[in-house]
Amino acid sequence: MQNAGMTQADLSAATGIGKSSISQYLSGKNVPRQKTIRLFAEVLNVEESWLDGTTEDEPADQEEAELILNSKRITVDQAAKIMGVSKDFIRVGLQRGQLPFGVAVKMSSVYTYYINPKQFFEYVGGLT
Repeated sequence: MQNAGMTQADLSAATGIGKSSISQYLSGKNVPRQKTIRLFAEVLNVEESWLDGTTEDEPADQEEAELILNSKRITVDQAAKIMGVSKDFIRVGLQRGQLPFGVAVKMSSVYTYYINPKQFFEYVGGLT
């Protein structure tokens, strides 16, 4: 987290997980569920094995993780990658109003998509 230039509050805002829960994970008082580790890994753009200590490899692309966290929205590509689904799944879900973390607005014959980071991470299981 420090390597990414993030505070516990930043990670909390990006994932929707409470600051107190993050503090307890970092102190070892509580152990996060696998889906929470997976979410942290996606947000920080690191391998799950690095987060759970089974490998010592350095995180791959901290710059991309910081861009996602500092942005006011998540792209369709990023959402699809994090969720492990196709871009079309995200697009169609937003167009039909079936995904609660964003909207699709039809402008002329082309859709524009907005995905709210906080709502997205709550939806993918960021809440413990």
